[in-house]
Amino acid sequence: MKKDSIAIIGLGKVGTAVGHLLRSAGYEIVAVADRSRDALERGGQYTGGVVSDGPLQAALRANSIFITTPDDLIESVCSEIARGGGFGPGKRVVHMSGAGGLSLLESARRRGAQVATIHPLQSFVDIEGVIENIPGSTFSITAEAEMKDWAVRIVRDLGGIPFFVSDADKPLYHAAACMASNYLVTLMNMVEGIYRHLGMEGDEAVRAFWPLVRGTIRNIEGRGTNKSLTGPIARGDIGTIRKHLKVIRETTPELLNVYREMGLFALEIGLKNDTLSEDRAGEIKTLLKGVLDE
Repeated sequence: MKKDSIAIIGLGKVGTAVGHLLRSAGYEIVAVADRSRDALERGGQYTGGVVSDGPLQAALRANSIFITTPDDLIESVCSEIARGGGFGPGKRVVHMSGAGGLSLLESARRRGAQVATIHPLQSFVDIEGVIENIPGSTFSITAEAEMKDWAVRIVRDLGGIPFFVSDADKPLYHAAACMASNYLVTLMNMVEGIYRHLGMEGDEAVRAFWPLVRGTIRNIEGRGTNKSLTGPIARGDIGTIRKHLKVIRETTPELLNVYREMGLFALEIGLKNDTLSEDRAGEIKTLLKGVLDE
């Protein structure tokens, strides 16, 4: 099957990496566009796309248009292209926002183009990292019926695993992604802060706790989240939990609510695993909620 000619509009980390991977998979990147001259120069090297004067000129050259701008610009860029006549029957238009739905591409759809959203469930720190990490990642797809097979083919050509998400569920899907990545980083930053409080430097702190984190991630990968829970809540060790609450209140009180709330969720996992009794779980819950004298 002949592969599409593609325009990439927005040469940030995701657009550049996706363009590079599609080119490697045999697609022709016929045009690229971005407001930044540096992004255009870098993106052209990765994708091989011809630099266009703007989004409309890029869209006119391709039969599939990937709008990979920041989320807040997707709708306006799409409308700009639509006003200029860049969309019509036979064109495919995709955006790669995690939370945004098909409505961002409504101006393209009104002019006869087929639309979809494709989002890699991956973190984007730098272009080389994205290129390396995207293969093997799950991609959410939200698409009209006639676009689903095409979107699946694109995802598989990127080395990804397709997963369909309804338009209404995209914000929830993306919230979970943020918790898995952004909030994990935030949690690790909190842990680093505690070890800094104990006198470690930043790099030293990460080296100290990282083997524990790495081992936990391996456990989750191999056994799932429920069976990977260990520690005082899983054991029902009330004395240790009491000590934790006391020292956190005294030294890093800004983390107290985080410890309490995470503990309550961990408690539910412990109950599912049958690692503690209902009575002991009730005592821990009361303690975490701050009802008992700690």
